[in-house]
Amino acid sequence: MILLQRSISLNIRYWPWVALLASALLLAIAHAFETFGNLMPCTLCLKQREVYWTVMAVAATGILLERFAGLSRFRPWLNLLLGAIFLFGAGVAVYHAGAEWKWWPGPTTCATGGGGQGSTTAELQALLQGAKVSAPACDKAAWVFLGLSMAGWNAIISLKLAVWSVIAARESRA
Repeated sequence: MILLQRSISLNIRYWPWVALLASALLLAIAHAFETFGNLMPCTLCLKQREVYWTVMAVAATGILLERFAGLSRFRPWLNLLLGAIFLFGAGVAVYHAGAEWKWWPGPTTCATGGGGQGSTTAELQALLQGAKVSAPACDKAAWVFLGLSMAGWNAIISLKLAVWSVIAARESRA
C-alpha cells in the first residue's frame, strides 16, 4: 500500500513529465502497429495522434518554463491544460469508436476505403505509376482486443490521463 501511495505521489508531483512520457509511449505504440503490424492509420487515427503530439509540446514547454523561468505557480494551470487536451483526445477517440460501431456516421472523407492493411508490391508499383491511394476507412476497426478497437482503448487511456491531470492540478494547488 505504501508503494502504491508513493507511486501516486510521484506521478502527481512530476505530472508534466509523466504526461509527456505517456504520450511518447502511446505514439510509439501507434507507430509500431503501423510499421510492424501493417495497420495504416485512417484520418481519425491521425487526429488522435495529433492530440499526443500536442500534449508533448505543451508538457515540454511547461517543464522548460518552470525550470528556467521559475514559473512553478502556473503548474496547476499547466496540469489543467493537459487535462483538457487529453479530454479532447478522449472525445475524438469516442467519436472514432462510435463510427466503427456504426453508432453514428464517421467523417465523409474516410467513411469508405481500404481496410487499413499493408500495401502489396503490386499496389506500390501502381502508386509509382500514378495510381491514386485511398486512405483506410475510419468506420472499420483494423484491430480489436477484448472487444475494443484501438480507438476504444485510446478513449479509455485518454480519459484516465485527463483524470490524472485534474488530480495533479488539484494537488499542485495545495
